[in-house]
Formats: sequence, structure tokens, C-alpha cells
Amino acid sequence: MQQRPDIRERSSAAPSRASTINGRAVRAMPGPPTSALDFDDGTYRRFRLSADEMADSDRRVELWDGATETAFEVRELTSPYHERPSQRLATLAERIAQVRGRPIQCFGTMSLKMPGRPGLPPDEGGADRVMEADQSLYLHPQRVHLISATTMVVGEHHYPDIVLEVDRTTDVRRNKLKLYEAWGFPELWVDVPEESPRRKRSRGTTIYVREESGFQVADESQAFPGWSAADIHIALNENLLSERTVAILERIGARLGADEGTGPDDDPLLRSQREQARQEDRTALVRQLLTTRGIDVAENFPNDVPGFATADPSVLATAALSCVDADDFSNHVQILTAQLQG
Repeated sequence: MQQRPDIRERSSAAPSRASTINGRAVRAMPGPPTSALDFDDGTYRRFRLSADEMADSDRRVELWDGATETAFEVRELTSPYHERPSQRLATLAERIAQVRGRPIQCFGTMSLKMPGRPGLPPDEGGADRVMEADQSLYLHPQRVHLISATTMVVGEHHYPDIVLEVDRTTDVRRNKLKLYEAWGFPELWVDVPEESPRRKRSRGTTIYVREESGFQVADESQAFPGWSAADIHIALNENLLSERTVAILERIGARLGADEGTGPDDDPLLRSQREQARQEDRTALVRQLLTTRGIDVAENFPNDVPGFATADPSVLATAALSCVDADDFSNHVQILTAQLQG
């Protein structure tokens, strides 16, 4: 069961860098009252949920309003068509992270809480409110301060670098978008999937980036520089990752890595694969040199050659050109390596 943010108690955590974006202070506001948000287009179900019930509930609510103890959930049953874009983002982020050489974390349907402010009437921000995103992404998870991987409290914790909302049947522009903007989130992606039955004319991805005046629609992501809204939509919705998408992910990862002084060799998996490829290349080269000289090697070559994996390439080439047989090659590698070291 997913742990909800405890809306019955105030957190004692001191404000952290969550209140700033790129070094600029963010003034997070409660946003318009729930009565001013449009949840009555037929795609949502409204029901009462007390504070105690909300804290213990595992229902996936779009918004919970503590002032009226009212919750809203999407009428559409969860389907692969709705879930695929949010799950795909996690896959895309992992590809970028590997090339960058540092992890990126997606926390899924994280609960996002705006705590009530003492002294204000309940319907003007004096009561807690909770939203759930379809996907929440952190570019530097090792730096963030959170209660848990399922809860983020505005003003106390770090904002996700990107929040994704999937509008297959819904339209967050009529409701939740206003809250994301008021609460200070830095970047919101709204994707209308290709399989959307109700919003065929608006299929695509819209990127909202926070500026001093509030959200502005952007042509490309701020968190992932150079990734356009059009290409993001393709990546989130294509059945298999295309060569074009993979090339874009590699370019973004390389750009982020260059800014941070990291790269593929800082990722354990890619480092291992690249090292294996280098070993295969040096093995093929030495085999070719020895075979050209008429020297036979065993099937398990070079596993029977001590120090082969860590030997300098110049040592392997010199040994392959100087030896008289496979055993002599092994002796040359050890002698030349010792001379090189010292």
C-alpha cells in the first residue's frame, strides 16, 4: 500500500532548497480554491474522503482538498494506454542517465502536498491539499530531501525536475495545471497519447516551464536541453525506441555529462560493457597478428595468458610480433609489462 503524506500532522522539517529553482526563490501559493477548478467534465468522480481516510487510503486520487475533505479520481479504469507514457519516461531517463554517468530517478505517482497555512480560512489555503502526478523525475536523486520516495511537501522538500501528466481522457489545463503553477513546480509535461479517444485533435506533448511570471509553454525541455516537445511525444508513444530517439537520448546524456564532468564510464553497466568491447577488440587484434605469423593459439586464448586483460596495447602488439609460439607470447607479455612498469 502506498503511504500517503500524513495530512493530520505538520512536518517539523526546516525549509530546504525545495523553495528555490536554479538559485531563484520561488513563492509557492495555495492556488485557486477547488470550487474554481473544473472537475465536472464527466471524466472525474467526486467523493468524500476524510483526513484519516486519506492518510490510510491506497486509492489513486487526482486531487484531495482538506478544506472540504473532497477527493477526485479519474473515472477511466487504469489502462496500458494511459500508463505507457509515464512508464516509458522512466526508461528514457535511465538511458540518458547511463550516458551522463549519473543516476536519474523516477518516483512514479508521487503524492504532492501543499500544506495548509495557519491563519488562512480553509478554502483560501488554510487546509492541506494533495495531488498525484503520473510521473515525477529527479535529475539528482542523491541530493534531494524527501520524506520518502512517495511524498513531496511543497516548501519543505525538493521539487521534481519534471512532473508528467498523461491526459488520455482528462484535461489538466482545466484544473491541476493551475495548481502546479501556483505551487511553484519548475517544469510540467502534459502528454495526450496517440490512443486518446476524447482528445484526438490535441495529441502531443506540451511543456510548461516556470518563468518569473508563471508557466510559459516552451518548445523544448529546460531539464533536458535540446529535447523538443515533438520528439518527447514520439519517444513517449512509439512502440519500440527508434534510432532517432536513441540518438537524441545519447546526445542529451552526453550534454548533461559534459556539464558535470561525467560520462558513460561512470555508469557501472556501460563501463563494464565498454571494457568488454575493448577486451574483445584487443583479443581479435592479437589473434590476427599471431595467425598471420603462422602461430596457433588455443580456443580459450587469451584466458591462459596472465596479465592479458590489463596489459598495455603496445605490450601485446610487441609480444605478438616477437614471440615464436603461444607460450613464448605469454612470457613476452609478462617480461614487457614488468619492463614498462619499471
